[in-house]
Amino acid sequence: MVRIKESALVLADGTIFEGETIGYSPPQQFATGEVVFNTVLSGYQEVITDPSYAGQIITFTYPHIGNYGVNGEDNESRKPFCRGVIVRDLARRHSNWRASGDLDSFLKKMEISGIAGLDTRRLTRHIRESGAMPGAFGTISESELKKIAEMESGTSGVNLVGEVTCTESYLVEAKASDSEPKKRIVAIDFGIKNTIVDYLTELGDVYIMPASSSPEEILAISPHGVFLSNGPGDPEAVEGAPETISQLIGKVPIFGICLGHQLLSLAIGGTIKKMPFGHHGGNHPVKNLQTGIIEITSQNHNFAVEAASVKGKAEITHINLNDGCCEGIRLRTAPAFSVQHHPEAGPGPHDSAYLFKEFESLMEDRDGGTNA
Repeated sequence: MVRIKESALVLADGTIFEGETIGYSPPQQFATGEVVFNTVLSGYQEVITDPSYAGQIITFTYPHIGNYGVNGEDNESRKPFCRGVIVRDLARRHSNWRASGDLDSFLKKMEISGIAGLDTRRLTRHIRESGAMPGAFGTISESELKKIAEMESGTSGVNLVGEVTCTESYLVEAKASDSEPKKRIVAIDFGIKNTIVDYLTELGDVYIMPASSSPEEILAISPHGVFLSNGPGDPEAVEGAPETISQLIGKVPIFGICLGHQLLSLAIGGTIKKMPFGHHGGNHPVKNLQTGIIEITSQNHNFAVEAASVKGKAEITHINLNDGCCEGIRLRTAPAFSVQHHPEAGPGPHDSAYLFKEFESLMEDRDGGTNA
């Protein structure tokens, strides 16, 4: 019989939730980070391995997690960067033809701590009312956990990109096998997801470069386009990135997603706000203001662009219908656009996947219709 080890989650405001340990047991007997919730019904492996969750503890609102196990193909990065996982019920057994293991064993292997059996509905309601906040969970006393939670810095003002970006540039070759010359795309890695790389390799060779890369290093590759990736945390804490992007604008077509969208906005003088509890899920309605079409989208961000701050230099192209959040911009005088949501999904719907084709068209227009 497996021995259940009691655990507790304590938020910085003193709210306590009781549960039991799952996953990795750290030597210090606790994990700490900013507690957020995600509303996806499936795709827990992709969520856990998304680098954008660096510094955060993920609460899954869907009550039953782990039922189809894990596999070696659905990881979105080389390892998880989240601080922990919270679930209502962890599946006792998994069943899926693609599965190569169970979620609990995966968390142990990846050294990610978790807590199960607590009331995730109550926790989600609390975060919705009070906002995302630091928390700590583990097997030490609740009073100790509260002190640790109060000392946790959260994600504001913290450069989390440094934890997730690659240290050296590398090339991922295009999937296309025809004889036409391939496009060269530079993807600046602020925490890029593997699914995004897969989409980009449909368009050309992808040169993935560290977040600290200079404009000169990027332009030395003579790219047909530059992609600004997703990533974790506060965009204003990513030192040098907006300045680098500002020097690329007008010289090469640019496409940004999530953190890349925020950084492009900062590069043109925009401002950023911290959201109460962010957007984390696979069911957010976004309106394309150019077509009038409503797209159901995948989201993962705690910060957002202030729409009024970019209207002088950019057109607002998409808005979130839940709260009116700015979901997309297109620069008025340069070939550059970005969206806050995730058109590659992983997990989530693919309503917005057309944006990669728009990036391809932008590169072809800029290149005179050739790939030379």
